[in-house]
Amino acid sequence: MKKALQEAEKAYAEGEIPVGAVIAANQQIIAKAHNQTERLQDVTAHAEILAITAASDYLGTKYLTDCTLYVTLEPCPMCAGALAWSQIGKIVFGAPDVKRGFSLIENQLLHPKTIIERGILETKSQELLKRFFREKRK
Repeated sequence: MKKALQEAEKAYAEGEIPVGAVIAANQQIIAKAHNQTERLQDVTAHAEILAITAASDYLGTKYLTDCTLYVTLEPCPMCAGALAWSQIGKIVFGAPDVKRGFSLIENQLLHPKTIIERGILETKSQELLKRFFREKRK
C-alpha cells in the first residue's frame, strides 16, 4: 500500500487527482500506475484501469485471479466493473469514496470471489486527497 501512496504522490505532483494503484502477484509488484486523466485527456485513465492493463500485459492474460490490487481510494463503479471482468483476486483500498465508490452498489459490480479489504493507510490517503482539493479550490 505504501507503493500505491507513492504513485498517488506522483499524481499529486502532476496536478492529477492523487490516486495511486499497485498490482501484486506472488508478493511481487507487477504493475503500478496513478491517475492520468488530465495528462492523457482521457476520463478512463484512472490508476486502477492503467494498472490492470499493465498487469495483464505483464502476465499475458486478461485474468488477474491470483493478484491483489492496492489502491489509495475506493474504486469507482467504472473501475470496479473492469476489476470484475479481470476477476482480480483481492482489492485493498485506503480511503472510502462515499460519493462515487463502488460500495454503493458493491454486490452488483465485483466478481463474487474477489476479497475486499478496506481502510489500509486510510488517513494518509485521505490527507493527500484533502490537501489536493483544498489547493485546487484556492
